[in-house]
Amino acid sequence: MSHEPAGDLSAESLAGFVRVRWHALGGPCELLVAGDDVALARRLAGLAAAESWRIERTFSRYRDDSVLYEIHAAAGAPITVDDETAALLDYAAECHALSDGAFDITSGVLRHAWRFDGGTQVPDAVTVQALLARVGWSRVRWERPVLQVPEGMELDLGGIGKEYAVDRAAAILRAESSVPLLVNFGGDLFASEPMAPDAPWQVGLDDPEHTGESASHVIALTRGGLATSGDARRFVMHDRRRLGHILDARTGWPVVDAPRSVTVLAATCLEAGTLATLAILAGPEAEALLTRTGSVYQIVR
Repeated sequence: MSHEPAGDLSAESLAGFVRVRWHALGGPCELLVAGDDVALARRLAGLAAAESWRIERTFSRYRDDSVLYEIHAAAGAPITVDDETAALLDYAAECHALSDGAFDITSGVLRHAWRFDGGTQVPDAVTVQALLARVGWSRVRWERPVLQVPEGMELDLGGIGKEYAVDRAAAILRAESSVPLLVNFGGDLFASEPMAPDAPWQVGLDDPEHTGESASHVIALTRGGLATSGDARRFVMHDRRRLGHILDARTGWPVVDAPRSVTVLAATCLEAGTLATLAILAGPEAEALLTRTGSVYQIVR
């Protein structure tokens, strides 16, 4: 699934910045670099793309040379993981605790039941219950750096991987150049600083009712991470209700009365994405959760 040739990078000059695009992590990625230096933008994008491809290679569940493949191939035996993987597992464990188990990186197996393709087909309770027998972080033994995942269970870092990749790429680019830039991996973003002193980056958010046709809101982003979770692109219709793709790992079903969309601004993209996901999982308590954390957020219901 990796797209690594340098020719995959396409650059264009726009008003006030250069945009360079490529494909990684299952979707479109881009780097916006302030100014008109196309050569600089392409060089920086090459670094960002290389990091996105590295993270995809390392943590993809679809590759037979990834860390996740090695963990699953252990078939229940203990395995020692590297520091980067250990840090992500620690973070995932923290998210599991904060959400009372609703966020769980062992819940990826539920994809075998759900197809969030905009249709009307939902799984039956028996199918979901059977898969839930293979879900549960509490069944995993994790004593850094040794991990033991019971045979038949799987880990899936998709809930944090893309946001982590954004932050990693941004850190590499900020160490390389002081030029203002915006990293955007499939709608998960990080801005190093405003495009110009009096010109923040303008970020459009999907209108949940008219995806791809218009932006429901435009946010002026100066610096930090920005992430959105919701049902605009991945959903299923059931009993006249739109069910989004974020599943409560305790039930195997989307949360009742979840917001249509949650956008959070935070110091890092990973923090923003985590808070947005936890808010969706909080359902009717989303606003209260984000208010308690002091987050800057926008919710569409």
